[in-house]
Amino acid sequence: MANVPSDLKYAKSHEWVRVSGDTATVGITDHAQHELTDVVFVELPEAGRKVKAGEACAVVESVKTASDIYSPVSGEVIEVNKAVTENPGLVNSDPYAAGWFYKLKLANPGDVNSLLTPEQYKTQVGA
Repeated sequence: MANVPSDLKYAKSHEWVRVSGDTATVGITDHAQHELTDVVFVELPEAGRKVKAGEACAVVESVKTASDIYSPVSGEVIEVNKAVTENPGLVNSDPYAAGWFYKLKLANPGDVNSLLTPEQYKTQVGA
């Protein structure tokens, strides 16, 4: 059964968002990392890049496949998790803490309201 923390919002494309003030931290869900299997490479957007909700902005490669990662919300990338590019396995071992991808300064904090609640995401993945 997938781990779906109750303090996050979720995109249908399996990204999670943790909001603190006008900053959103983004990563992929436990379900997504489980489906990908062993993550071997992570490419993150550059700090300063402006992304729109739904825009492909990162790539995750596993032993099985490569997948685009879509920004669940719009904003400017203000920080990337260099630890996850140096040790992609963090995505598998700790997707909601050490395995986060990037932080955004939200362009529109209301964007978060269009994302799935934990309950809706659990229904989507059959958890």
